[in-house]
Amino acid sequence: MIQAKFSLESTQIEFLNEFKNYGFKDKSEMVRAAILKLKQELELKTLIDSAEIYTELYSNDEELQELTGSAIE
Repeated sequence: MIQAKFSLESTQIEFLNEFKNYGFKDKSEMVRAAILKLKQELELKTLIDSAEIYTELYSNDEELQELTGSAIE
């Protein structure tokens, strides 16, 4: 694995030192899990934002609504 160097606040270090209490084998595993969860949450937010934009565009486009309606029939 590739290593990275970064800075943390003391409270973050204290939390990270509790890795065993959360079922992780080491600090690195805990950090990787946290990064993966953040990545998934950000991707989901992007997807939701995109869906909201498409919903707004669709609701304001009568021609597209008619086209969709005729395709359903």
